Amino acid sequence: MLTENAEKYRSRLFAAGADCEAKAGGGFAGQLEKTDPEFAERLENFMFDEVPQNDDLDDRTRNMAVLAALIGCQGIDLFREMVPAAFNMGVSPVEIKEIVYQAVDYCGFGRVFPFIKAADEELKKLGIKLPLEPQATTTMENRLEAGAQAQVDIFGPGMKEFYKSGPEETVHINRWLAANCFGDYYTRKGLDL
Repeated sequence: MLTENAEKYRSRLFAAGADCEAKAGGGFAGQLEKTDPEFAERLENFMFDEVPQNDDLDDRTRNMAVLAALIGCQGIDLFREMVPAAFNMGVSPVEIKEIVYQAVDYCGFGRVFPFIKAADEELKKLGIKLPLEPQATTTMENRLEAGAQAQVDIFGPGMKEFYKSGPEETVHINRWLAANCFGDYYTRKGLDL
């Protein structure tokens, strides 16, 4: 049996009108309740009661973290169900897409590409027109400098010109980190640091 808090939180996540399988007993929740009821009870009470009641995150931030964690662990099926839930909790379409884009440099494009497709499909089901408004703040000409500055802003002055450091055979990796990871992605609008 779900606790009152779990029922309320689950209802908010998978609100009526949301086009997601998890609402009204579909998706992972409905499947588990049919085939693994004891497990479902413990899991849902933990996910929908204990976690939200005992962390310092607001619903929007918590659901942004959930989406990022699902990308990191390659949880594509649950990611699909959680996109509309995150949207219900105030995560904007831009934020959803930016979370996916940010994962490329950490997980690799090969692992993230299915999540780009899944996010697009789920956003379309929610009536969101794609492509979204552009979020880039850099150009191909200034991305290295902007990325290097982002590294300094985040990690401190020790990162100034870090992209020029390292052995000759690997210095390009530090340059890629500054230009691509930080210059192409961290400088984008849509998510703050």
